[in-house]
Amino acid sequence: MVMPAKKHLVGAHYGLADWLAQRVTAVVMIAYTLLFLGVVAWHGGLDHGAWRALFAHGGFRVATFLFVAALLYHAWVGMRNITMDYVKPLVVRLPLQGAIVAALVAYAGWTIGILWGGR
Repeated sequence: MVMPAKKHLVGAHYGLADWLAQRVTAVVMIAYTLLFLGVVAWHGGLDHGAWRALFAHGGFRVATFLFVAALLYHAWVGMRNITMDYVKPLVVRLPLQGAIVAALVAYAGWTIGILWGGR
């Protein structure tokens, strides 16, 4: 008996991993937003002095960086999926995705500079 050849699907097949990454990063961003709103509510608002005191605490800077990292990864998954779905020519898609990655890495560096820069 001759077995039919296996069909090989094409594409990246991110599917479940993308779906899960989007949900996990969204939960991280929601948790940070609720933390931030809780701090604002607790202090009855934020003036410049309270803002500086809040970000002087290392734990809040780490939480803020985790928020930004989740935001950047969330953005990457979404933009990668959009470019894979709608930008078909590879010679256009790959440079575009490279530019997106470069921008997101620059945003991460900018965030680190803001949070831990010596001002």
